[in-house]
Amino acid sequence: MLALPFPMIDPVLVQVGPFAIRWYALAYITGILLGWRLARRLVALRPVAATPEQVDDFVTWATLGIILGGRLGYVLFYRLGYYLTAPWEALYLWHGGMSFHGGALGVVLALFVFARSRKLDVLSFADRVVCVVPIGLFLGRLANFVNGELWGRVGDVPWAMVFPGAGPEPRHPSQLYQAGLEGLALFGVLMWLVSRPGVRARPGVLSGAFLAGYGVARIIGELFRQPDAHLGFLFAGATMGQLLSLPMVAIGVWLMLRARRRGVSGAQPLGARQEPVTPGLGEKHGGEQG
Repeated sequence: MLALPFPMIDPVLVQVGPFAIRWYALAYITGILLGWRLARRLVALRPVAATPEQVDDFVTWATLGIILGGRLGYVLFYRLGYYLTAPWEALYLWHGGMSFHGGALGVVLALFVFARSRKLDVLSFADRVVCVVPIGLFLGRLANFVNGELWGRVGDVPWAMVFPGAGPEPRHPSQLYQAGLEGLALFGVLMWLVSRPGVRARPGVLSGAFLAGYGVARIIGELFRQPDAHLGFLFAGATMGQLLSLPMVAIGVWLMLRARRRGVSGAQPLGARQEPVTPGLGEKHGGEQG
């Protein structure tokens, strides 16, 4: 069976002595920076959800939520048995092992506490923040591909690859599928939605669209991804990633239906042109708006 050669890219971008910069770490850093810059613009769209300066403050909270939640989620969802025998190794972040679902829970908690402490509307603020998450997802999946990890199931498609450490069979490059679904496609949908004033005026629509959209994208992507060897297939042949994504879809749909029932509050007509609000030009800023 013919297969494309796997592009052997060094996971370490730069190394000077013991100090190394890995593509995976660079993906996290770049995703956070790009997301931060875009979020500063999105929160200023009417109805205003926060100030750009408040987004600056939230970046540290979000980063901690991603790292702590992602690591804790990996420990609990994927390797609990192992870490019960060596709990101190849960602190070995350099050994790898992060869970998106755990990171998402960490960011949700950080967002809730931050928004309440700043007297911001939680859903309105969350609506703008979730729109930038696919940037990090896209870069993270590309880093998975570079690392040759989280490979796909055996397949006979023309673009199948033989991954190092995965045996001689050609496999789906599922990391790239997920980068396209969870990253590019979801980002495009959210950018289209956030550009519409009527959507921005319904708190919860964008958050629900992100949760449901990611859940569906992850469930589809897992159909081509090889399950973790120590977990395999679980209930009814589903993977852990699929089972963890089902509640996201349910909560996302509920948020969108809830927002629709509540209707539009303070929105201009759907086709009306809306410009970002620039601080200091006579517009009132604060958490009560949006």
